[in-house]
Amino acid sequence: MLADAVRTAPAGPDAVAAALDAGGTAVQRPELGSLVAVVATDEAERARARSAVASVDEEAVRLRTAVKSRDGFFTTFFISPYSRYIARWCARRGFTPNQVTTASLITALVAAGCAATGTRGGYVAAGALLLLSFVLDCTDGQLARYSLQYSTMGAWLDATFDRAKEYAYYAGLALGAARGGDDVWALALGAMVLQTCRHVVDFSFNEANHDAESNTSPTAALSDKLDSVGWTVWARRMIVLPIGERWAMIAVLTAVTTPRIVFYALLAGCALAALYTTAGRVLRSLTRRARRTDRAAQALADLADSGPPARAVAAVTKNAVRRLPQFVPPATALLGGAAVLATAAFAPYGGPWPVAAALLYAVTSGLAVGRPLKGSLDWLVPPFFRVAEYGTILILAARSDASGALPAAFGLVGAVAYHHYDTVYRIRGGTGAPPQWLVRTIGGHEGRTLVVAAATTILSASTQHTNLTLALTAFAVAVALVVLVESIRFWVSSGAPAVHDEGEPA
Repeated sequence: MLADAVRTAPAGPDAVAAALDAGGTAVQRPELGSLVAVVATDEAERARARSAVASVDEEAVRLRTAVKSRDGFFTTFFISPYSRYIARWCARRGFTPNQVTTASLITALVAAGCAATGTRGGYVAAGALLLLSFVLDCTDGQLARYSLQYSTMGAWLDATFDRAKEYAYYAGLALGAARGGDDVWALALGAMVLQTCRHVVDFSFNEANHDAESNTSPTAALSDKLDSVGWTVWARRMIVLPIGERWAMIAVLTAVTTPRIVFYALLAGCALAALYTTAGRVLRSLTRRARRTDRAAQALADLADSGPPARAVAAVTKNAVRRLPQFVPPATALLGGAAVLATAAFAPYGGPWPVAAALLYAVTSGLAVGRPLKGSLDWLVPPFFRVAEYGTILILAARSDASGALPAAFGLVGAVAYHHYDTVYRIRGGTGAPPQWLVRTIGGHEGRTLVVAAATTILSASTQHTNLTLALTAFAVAVALVVLVESIRFWVSSGAPAVHDEGEPA
C-alpha cells in the first residue's frame, strides 16, 4: 500500500509527502528555522536558493542548535550563553563529549572533597567548583550536538554521573559538618531520599502515560494555556527546582552559610517541588480519560522492583485482587508503606515490631502488584515503594546508637538508588528492565526492607554498637557490586540508547 502510494504520486517531494499522508503514514516536517531547503525547478529558482543559502550563517546556527530548546531558567540565561562557546572550543581541539562528562564528574568530586574539609575556604571553593562542574555538565551535551558526536556510552555516563555528582556532594557536606561538630548525616540522607523519590514520581507518571490512548485532561489544557504566557513558563520551570536551579542554590549556600542550612533549604525546596509536581499529576490522572497499554503496565511493574516475597504473594492472590476496585493497588501500597514507616519511627527500638511491619509490608506490596497496573493512579505504586524502603532505612539508622550507622545507610540507599535509576534508563531505552536474577539477588524493595529491619532488631541487643554499622556497610557494598557490574556489562555491550530527564512541570 505504501509503495503503491509513492509510485503513483506525482513527481516532487511535496507530492510524495502528501501521498504518504494519504496512505496513513505519519510524515515528519521539521522546522527549518533559518536554514533553507528548496527543490528548484528552474534556473531563477536555483539562483534564489543559492542566495538564500549563502546568507545563512551556518556556524551561528550550529552554536544555537547546540543548546537544548527547553531548559531551566538558570541554565538558559546564566550558563548556555557562554557554555556553547566552550563546547565549540572543545570541538576545535578534539575533545570528546565523554571526556568533558568525565571532567565534570572529577570537578564535582573535588568540590565534595573541598566541602569535606569543613573550613570556610573549603566551602567557598566547593561552591565555585560545583558551579564549574555544572557548566561542564551543560557543555558535554552541547559539544555532542555541535559536533554530532552521539553515543550510547556518553548518554549513560551523563545520566549516571549527574546523580553520582550530586549525592557525592551531599556526603562531602556531611563530612565537613562533622569536622565542625555538627552531625547532619540524617539531613543528607533525607535530601537524597527526597530527590530520588521526586525522580521516581516523574519517571512513573511519564511511563504510565507514554503511549496512553485518549490521553486528555482539563488540567493539561490549562497547562498549555499557561505555557502561552511567557513568564509563567519560566516560573513553572523554576518551581520544580531542576538541576540548574538546585545546584546554583546549593553552591551559593555552601559558600556563604553552613551545611545544615544548605540541607534545610534543599529539603524545603525539594518538598515544595515534589508537592507541586505530584499534585498536578494526580489531578491530571483523575480528570483524564486514558486507556493505558500493556507496555505501560509492564514498565510500572518493573519500576516497582518487587522481590521474591512480593511476587509470591502476588501469584497467590492475583485472581482475587483483579476483582477489587481500581484504587486498591495504590491504596494498598500507601497503607503498607505508611505502616512500616510508622513502626520504624515510633515502635520501641530493637524490638520485634519493625520485622513484623516489614513482613506486613511484603504482603501489601504483593497485593499492590497482583494485577496489571493500568489504573489512573497506579503510577503512584513505585513512588510509594521508594518512600517506604528508603524512609525505613533512614529512620532505623537515625534511631540507632551505632556510630556510623547513618553514613552506612547513606551508602546503602545510594547503591539501591543507582539500581532504580538504571532500571529507568533501560526502560526508556526500549530494552526493558534489568534481568530478574538481579532483582532476586538484591532482594527487591520489600526484601531489603525486611533485611534492614531484621538486622536492626538482632544487632541492637549487641554490646558492640558497631555491628549494625558493619552490617549496613556490608549490605551496601554487596548491592553496589552486583548492580554496578551488571549495569556496566549491559551498557558497554548492549548498544541500547540511554535517555534521561528530570521530568516536566506538572
